[in-house]
Amino acid sequence: MSRVLVLGGSRSGKSAHAESLLAGRDDVLYLATSRVEDTDADWAERVRLHRDRRPAGWTTLETTLPSDLIRPGAVLVDSITTWVAALMDETGVWTDDEAAPARLAGRCDALVNAWVMTPAHVVAVSDEVGLGVVPETRSGRLFRDTLGTVNQRLAATADEVWFVVAGLPQRLR
Repeated sequence: MSRVLVLGGSRSGKSAHAESLLAGRDDVLYLATSRVEDTDADWAERVRLHRDRRPAGWTTLETTLPSDLIRPGAVLVDSITTWVAALMDETGVWTDDEAAPARLAGRCDALVNAWVMTPAHVVAVSDEVGLGVVPETRSGRLFRDTLGTVNQRLAATADEVWFVVAGLPQRLR
């Protein structure tokens, strides 16, 4: 059992690096946390490229349920970024529902707890969103802050943390 977090910016090579950490294993469960919308051709193409790159022996599960992390074997989560975005959508934080922030906090807690409790060898990919400008919108700041907090919590309990810049992985821990 080990937990590896791979951070980086958009198009930094973080997913390819995460996949390389599991190279040669046929027992990998790929947790895909992004929904593909028929109306977004660019996103659908990005997802297709990720799918095409996966070894044939890997199994894919499209999910946002933290309990799907709690399993034996090897798990690749791609990505925590889209998982947090989905949790934000699912909990209604974009509405005026006053209970939504507490629901989001509970779902993020469940994700971090599953990360800590899993008996699997887990490699998770996430965007480092704290290096850019402060988002102009409230929703952008809420997303950045939520993902940044989740990343910190995952990194605090990770066995290894990598930061990928321009395709160059740097081990932080």
